[in-house]
Formats: sequence, structure tokens, C-alpha cells
Amino acid sequence: MNREIKRISMVVLAMFVALMVSTSILQVFQADSLSADARNSRTIYDSYSAQRGAILVANQPVAQSIPTKDVYKFQRVYSNGPLYSSVTGFFPLDGAPTGLEGALNAQLSGSSNSQFFDRVNSILTGKNPQGASVETTIDPVAQKAAYDALGNLQGAVVLLEPKTGRVLAMVSKPDYDPNALAGHDTAKVDATYKALLNAPGDPLINRTIGGNLNPPGSTFKPVMSSAAFGTGKYTKDSQLPNPQALTLPGTSTVVHNDTFSTCGPGATVSIANAQILSCNIPFAELGMQLGGRVIKDQAEKFGFNKQLSIPVKVEPSVYPTYTDPAQVAQSAFGQLDDRATPLQMAMVSAGIANGGVVMYPNMVDSIRSANLQPIQTFTPQALDTATSPENAATIRQMMVDGVNHGVATNARIDGVSVGGKTGTAQNGEGEPYTLWFTGFAPADNPRFAVAVVVENGGGQGQNGTGNSIAAPIAKKVLEAVLNK
Repeated sequence: MNREIKRISMVVLAMFVALMVSTSILQVFQADSLSADARNSRTIYDSYSAQRGAILVANQPVAQSIPTKDVYKFQRVYSNGPLYSSVTGFFPLDGAPTGLEGALNAQLSGSSNSQFFDRVNSILTGKNPQGASVETTIDPVAQKAAYDALGNLQGAVVLLEPKTGRVLAMVSKPDYDPNALAGHDTAKVDATYKALLNAPGDPLINRTIGGNLNPPGSTFKPVMSSAAFGTGKYTKDSQLPNPQALTLPGTSTVVHNDTFSTCGPGATVSIANAQILSCNIPFAELGMQLGGRVIKDQAEKFGFNKQLSIPVKVEPSVYPTYTDPAQVAQSAFGQLDDRATPLQMAMVSAGIANGGVVMYPNMVDSIRSANLQPIQTFTPQALDTATSPENAATIRQMMVDGVNHGVATNARIDGVSVGGKTGTAQNGEGEPYTLWFTGFAPADNPRFAVAVVVENGGGQGQNGTGNSIAAPIAKKVLEAVLNK
């Protein structure tokens, strides 16, 4: 009898222990992730009982909650809503928040684990509960310059600080006004949301970090140069075959340079001149010499194929595993299944500008409680070392030469040395090109790295180029921040 009671007691005890462990895991270790889950609508409704924290740019709120007389108590308001929509996202009454509103929902609403004692203090003192504020890394001058320079084109601009990885500007167009999606009239908000879903250009997609990613085109060539130099078998003066056309092995596919001629005079061309003149055939030859594994390893050091959070989740840029020589050849100049975000291509330029060290990108400087106490501060951290300082310096000069006397001349700025690389990526037979520029300035001590993508050929089909459309946009952004 006692033995049976003992067994039952042990089973009951085990059940209590299991219950305590599972409850602790849910309440302590998984609380933040559950709060951030888009399916947890209760969290969204609960957050209206507290004044949501502000999202700040240069200490000024670009998103804040103001008191209302309706049942929800507070209304989310966005100053310069379209300008900062790629940064803030929106906080809807019914649905999942996006952008920083979604990524830091627990902190902004005051429900994160780190704010437990703030909630207790609010109860004890009788003060209204309030969420934390988020100070972003965004520079208002850079953001406005990028927004204005992109104009009505469909595309995106990203500006980084190479030494820290701080995101100084993040603009995606077409844009939208988050105020229209944060109202308390659910019927009106739903109608607006559906209209935006069906609007030309998918304005709700943040092209700086996601969406249907574009082939990077020739902006991938600095990655290729890094891969070649990293083997120790190539220098900038290494010679590559220089035919007028190249039929890829085992296929009928013919690769041409943009000029449909050779890459300058001579039977061979150096890696440096091939990049400066942005010639496809030499890089296709280089790709087949290096092989897909070497190129992929190099691309991943710059951030390709990696899951990033800034803290908004970033769609990984893609350099697949290629084994077929013909595929490797096309991938070597940023085509085939290569895909990249503007953030990724800004990271490539930033890494080269920063002596080969790629910093982890970040768009939040600090999170502070309602009484201004720091909850979390962000410090710069390296993502990877993409190449040696010596190789980075060589590629940096190649990019400067590309702006000074290559195919990126529209990025020139009087009195400032600029490094850059254009890209004019193909999207299929008869489809408009994707136009790119990525670069840095000042070249002797790089403070800014930029990437611009313009989709749909910038309205010019297959007649536009990265130099004619994307490079001038980058120039305007760099001029704005350099002249502050």
C-alpha cells in the first residue's frame, strides 16, 4: 500500500515539476518571442492600454502615441510618414506591425522581459504605463536626400557608416503613409491596406532589405576581385582572355561586353581594367578559373546567404552553389540566380572601404525606458573579415579609378574622391534592366557607403544604365552628407 502511494506521489511530483518548468520557459525565456509573434493579437490589443514608446530620429519622434478619447486610449502618429515608412513600418489596430514597430514591438509596448520592473513600478506608483523609446541610427539629412534623389523611380537607397555598420538612410519607393494604416476606423484601414496590396510597385514592400530581390549585375565584380586576390594567385595586373564574344562551354549562350567589343585593345586585359571598364567576358573567364566554391565562400564573407537582423529581419542575399562552368561564368558578373538587397551591396562597398572588415549593419542606437534609463545600447561589431587590408586597398583604388575614368563617372563629386561600381543587370529577354550603383566617399578616409537600385529600367526599358540613372542618385546622397 505504502509502495503504491509512494509511486503516485512521485508521479504527481514529476507532473508539478514539469508544469513549473514549462511555465518558467514560457514566462521567462519565451515571453519576448511570444509577444513579438504576429499571431498573438492579444499583445497588440494590450499594447493600447499603455502609451507606446516613440521611434526617434536625431532625438525627434517620427512615430509616437498621442492620447485619444476612444476605447483604445492612444493613437499612433507618424510625422513625415512616407519619408520614414521604410524605417518605422506601421502599427495597425488589427494585424501584425511591420518595420521597427514589429521588430521591437515588445520594447515599444513596454511588455519585454527587461521592462518588468518598470511595469511593477507603474502599478505601485499609479503612473500610466509607458513603453520604451527607440533611438535610430538614421541621419535625417541623409534620409531626406535619398528620398528626394530617388524621386518617383521604383527602387531603394541605403547609406551605411563603414566603420560601425550604422544605417544612416533607408528609403524604398513606391512608399506609403503609415498614418493611413494606424487609424482606429478598421473598415477604412482595411480598405487602404487592400488598395496598397494591389497598387503598382508594391509600396508595402521594403526594397532596401527584401521583396523580390534583383540580380546585382556588375556591382558583384568587386566581390569577384576579392575572391581572386584572396587566393594569392592573382593580382590586379593578372591578365584574362579578351575576346569580343564568349560562347559558354556546353551551351549556345554567348556572353558579350556592354560595348559588344573587346575590353580595350589587346588579346588580354588585366583584372583591374576589366573591373574599371566593367567588362563581362573577362569576369566570366575569371569565374570559370576560380570555380563556384571559391566565389561562394567570398560572397558569404561579405554577407551573402546570411540571416541578418538590423533588428528588422533582412531577406538573405543569395549566391547559390554553382558547379556547372557555364553557370559559374554567368554568376561571376552578377547574373543567373545571384540576388542581392541594396543593404547587401552597401555592405560590400563598406567592407572594402573599411579595410576588408564588414561590420554588422544596425539601425538602432539605443532603447530607453520612459524615465530615460538605457534598456539596451548597441555597439559596433564585425560580421566578418572579407579580405585583407592590402587587397581591400587595391580594390578600393580600382573603384576610385572606375569613377574617375571608368564607367561610373556620373558619381564624381568636385573636390572629393569617390569610389564606386555600377551595375546594369539583365532580367530576361525583352525585360527592363535593373540599374545599380554602390560606392563610398571620401575614398581616402571613407565615412559613407551607399547602394542604389532602380527597378524597371528607370522607365527606360533596356536603354538606361547604372551610370546614367543610379550613379547620379548616389552622388546626390553623398553630397548631402558630405556637406553637412
